Amino acid sequence: MDHILEKNGDKDVRRTTRAAVRAAHDKLSGTPRQADKYLQTIRRLWNYAKNDLDWPLDDNPAAKIGLFGRQREYEPWPEWMVSKLSTAPRNVQTTAELILGTGQRPGAAIAMKWAQVDGDWMDVYDEKGDEMFTVYCPVPLRAYLETVTKSGAHILARNLTEPLTYDGIASAFQKWRKSLGEDAKKYSLHGLRKLAIVRLAEAGCTDAQIQAVTNQSPEMVAYYRRRASRKILSKAAHRNE
Repeated sequence: MDHILEKNGDKDVRRTTRAAVRAAHDKLSGTPRQADKYLQTIRRLWNYAKNDLDWPLDDNPAAKIGLFGRQREYEPWPEWMVSKLSTAPRNVQTTAELILGTGQRPGAAIAMKWAQVDGDWMDVYDEKGDEMFTVYCPVPLRAYLETVTKSGAHILARNLTEPLTYDGIASAFQKWRKSLGEDAKKYSLHGLRKLAIVRLAEAGCTDAQIQAVTNQSPEMVAYYRRRASRKILSKAAHRNE
């Protein structure tokens, strides 16, 4: 909503056309999730203004425009890409460390406040379930956060009271990813959340323990556990050769 307000706050909403909404959606096709969220936000705002506030609006210009939908399951980052994080912009590094250490979705990690970290414990937010819960703060994350300068209420601070935007972090990440070559193209910030699950499984955590950290569904945890198990078994097989 903030992004829409910044771009269109001084415009007459009644002049919004279906063609313009479709064009904005298509323009963001490189980030399908962001594009669909943008479109869905326009739909909800229009419906609220027309039906709840009784604004004199015509039919919703965002109605029935097809979503891109889930393009593919997010792939966990390979270790070679994680090892390159030291070459990434500082904000991208911090975002990556927060996702890996907390198991949160990128949006929740970017919005995280210093107040959510208290010694050995931290409060993490599950965007899908809209709930906050307390989990153990891993030592590597605590050590990294000690190197981050506090410049506001948020770890990734835009100013004293606001975090950096998801769009800004995503843009910096995409530029950095491009510098790594074609092999990095298919990996997204969401893939770090998946890597967090794989690492927990490889470390011997049970499904219940992984769910306690990431708050994901049993089906999703089981899917990535299978991937981790294949890696562990293949490694053990080579050791026995």
